[in-house]
Amino acid sequence: MAALHDFNTKAPDSPKKPLWQRILSNLTFWVLIAIIAGILVGHFAPEIGVKMEWTSKRFIDVIKLFIPPIIFFTIVLGISGMGDMRKVGRIGIKSLLYFEVVSTFALIIGIAMAYWIQPGNIDRNSLTIGDPNELPKGEAFSWLNFFLTNLTLQVLVGSIITGILLNYSKKRQQAIVLLSQGSKIVFTGLKYVMYLAPVGAFAGMASVIGKYGLETLVPLGKLMGTVYITMFLFIFLILGGILRFYKISIFKLLRYIKEEILLVLGTSSSETALPTIMTKLEGMGCSKSVVGLVIPTGYSFNLDGTSIYLSMAVIFMTQLYHVDLSFAAILGIIGVLMVTSKGAAGVAGSGFIVLASTLTAFPEIPIEGLTFLWGVDKFMGEARSITNLIGNTVATIVISKSEKEFVEPKL
Repeated sequence: MAALHDFNTKAPDSPKKPLWQRILSNLTFWVLIAIIAGILVGHFAPEIGVKMEWTSKRFIDVIKLFIPPIIFFTIVLGISGMGDMRKVGRIGIKSLLYFEVVSTFALIIGIAMAYWIQPGNIDRNSLTIGDPNELPKGEAFSWLNFFLTNLTLQVLVGSIITGILLNYSKKRQQAIVLLSQGSKIVFTGLKYVMYLAPVGAFAGMASVIGKYGLETLVPLGKLMGTVYITMFLFIFLILGGILRFYKISIFKLLRYIKEEILLVLGTSSSETALPTIMTKLEGMGCSKSVVGLVIPTGYSFNLDGTSIYLSMAVIFMTQLYHVDLSFAAILGIIGVLMVTSKGAAGVAGSGFIVLASTLTAFPEIPIEGLTFLWGVDKFMGEARSITNLIGNTVATIVISKSEKEFVEPKL
């Protein structure tokens, strides 16, 4: 049982290096140093920090190149190796049901915390207003647009279809061998790209701090504090409670995926950790087929952090403009956000744009209130992305456990 809790997948006979060698050869250490350096450069040399934005975006773009082939190879190999199509359907339905229940719960928690702490009960004149011309145009949510703008979802659907067809092919075994070789090449390439993670984390943090400045955090510090506290409680109480039911420690899980958490913190994008988190989950005992189905689907439909942020941001603006909402209106907000939050993975600057789309359904809430959030939205992006990442990790473990597809790694 210790193996299950410790997630120890390393060979037992490997000689232990001295502490200083293990620290210097640890990617987590260098990503953490890069984040700290990025904050310092962005604060003390903002003009240099802003110029680093190009480097950060290019690193994320390179990581994104690996996401479609990794999803394709993982899902196709998983389904073709699973054999039972009823099992594929069962995992898919079970995953979507879990996503909807947990993300809806996240919405309710966000609204409840916003009403309890009331971060919007402040003087609007004390806030820094963003450029209204940069305000995104809110459009009604469209499932067609969601699919057309979400490459991950498109690859997911195509991979499922390919995997099902391959199950009925006479050349199934030859195809599996070929796909396995292709998968190995892609993951090998990704391993070398990940050596650049400290560069991406440094550039991402430096550009955000340089562009918006730490001083923008002060006026909306109460809102930021509320968001971070709520997500902290959600991770350790809700997700931790779910894992505890399966006798897994949330603290040990977070330690196991610390590299991915730091990478997301530095780049403000959970997509940068998608390829490696799939490998980590397989390493801790989740089956390849479940990981391949749940993680890509979760990146489109299971956005716990985004759900919390969206619900709190809406209530924040009602408090800022002294808009009284009836209980029916609150239920309406939850209902709309249950749909619009699913579109957050399909557009760049997801949370902010989806928030604008949500407000189109509630004309009593002034959409210009978004200009007050413009400067601090980026600083809350890290909390959203990290919570999304952890939420999808927990979801994969839950589905693997429920399907009895969780194999304890050997010590």
